[in-house]
Amino acid sequence: MSEKHGNQAQIDTDNLNLNEDLVRLNKVKEMQQNGINPWPAYKKVDSKCEKVIYDFEHEISQDKQYSVAGRLMTIRDHGKTLFANLRDRSGDLQIYIKKDELEPKTFEFFEKYIDAGDIVWVKGTVFKTKMGQITLKVTDISLLSKCLHALPEKFHGLVDIEQRYRQRYLDLLSNPESKNKFVKRFKLIQAIRNFLLNKEFLEVETPMLHPIPGGAAARPFVTHHNAYDMDLYLRIAPELYLKRLVVGGIERVFEINRNFRNEGISTRHNPEFTMLEFYMAHGNYLDGMALTEEMFSSAALAITGSSYFKFGELQIDFTAPFRKLTMRDSLIEIGGLLESEISESNIDKTLKKHNLEVTNVAGYGAKISALFEEIVEEKIVQPTFIIGYPIEISPLAKRDENNPEFAARFELFVAGMELANGFTELNDPFDQADRFKSQVLARDAGDQEAHHYDADYIKALEYGLYPAVGVGVGLDRLTMLLTDTTSIKDVILFPTLKKSE
Repeated sequence: MSEKHGNQAQIDTDNLNLNEDLVRLNKVKEMQQNGINPWPAYKKVDSKCEKVIYDFEHEISQDKQYSVAGRLMTIRDHGKTLFANLRDRSGDLQIYIKKDELEPKTFEFFEKYIDAGDIVWVKGTVFKTKMGQITLKVTDISLLSKCLHALPEKFHGLVDIEQRYRQRYLDLLSNPESKNKFVKRFKLIQAIRNFLLNKEFLEVETPMLHPIPGGAAARPFVTHHNAYDMDLYLRIAPELYLKRLVVGGIERVFEINRNFRNEGISTRHNPEFTMLEFYMAHGNYLDGMALTEEMFSSAALAITGSSYFKFGELQIDFTAPFRKLTMRDSLIEIGGLLESEISESNIDKTLKKHNLEVTNVAGYGAKISALFEEIVEEKIVQPTFIIGYPIEISPLAKRDENNPEFAARFELFVAGMELANGFTELNDPFDQADRFKSQVLARDAGDQEAHHYDADYIKALEYGLYPAVGVGVGLDRLTMLLTDTTSIKDVILFPTLKKSE
């Protein structure tokens, strides 16, 4: 049950405290002195904890010997017998170790060197205790990996929020509800992927390093490529590359990947986040809304089992169709403003009343949008498509055929959060070039989030972009919603944090 180990491991003791951690470290040193490797090669297993329990419940196990491996979450020592809780990827299993039924050296080794938190291999048969718990009676046991630190207290888990983010591995080990959220997160992403694949979309990967930041209004992270001696930008959105692929004949395309925006951090914002963007030829923003609500409804069903689910004190209904409301109407109906307060002649007074400032070059559309963000967004509860976006703040969207001052665009809001943004794609290269030029002027006037001029993208449009619709979805926020989570850091495995002191 042991393996010879020639050289003793050099242990970093800087972070070991002087009580239990020191005891564990001394055990490691003693094991090494006795030629026992605390981190030996793996041993083959034939079952998971879940299967052991299933087989017994279905009368499959009989006298079968099972070998499983996992982490010892707890150990209860009763002298000549021990009970322990073993956890692997499938769940937990109680194990029973009796001195008289093991090799004396094996039992002695367990008592002397094994602690809660250690990863072990066990072999044995199954029975049910007097308390009715399915249990593995151990006939052999081996240490696979020694744990040098005590696990968080078993009844309360890891409760320090900062530590949970910085040491996510401990959070996952000690807080089953946290692990369950991440399991749901990746099941959600898989469900969305399958939904789009079934609609004949092709999944692709586009560059993370961009020579020109584009596809969204945001500040980029800047880096430098030494070989080419040129600045590059971590992408803020994959949009312009995905639309180049549509030009190239990939009529239905999507990407699920990371975006990076050099902006503030909050319970709903992380500088590095996961986005879905999909583009569909031969469609417009109305088709985009229909596909989005169908996708959201199916995702809710896959993760929560229903179109109705709880988010905090709210009961959210993802049953299609979702409500549609223009931005102007939302300011009146949800924001409580009067029609006269959002007129062009009074809009500046209304902004001042709400302590809002916009850039000197901002037009009426940008002012209306600023008001919407301030007094309407957080009041939207049920899924609502906001339409009627000013063209001024939609530099990549096609104009509404019936009202050229507005974009053929929507944004989806739920529980006060923006979850999706979509529009009929602008495929007129001359109009797009003019919009880019206007954005450059805005940048020169101080708007650091305005778009750059992308000449290569204009060249791509000159070859002809299909009439198309594109939609972007924030998957971190959608995960928050479907797992009843109020902070984005709780659904990102390793959120961006300040340097620890």
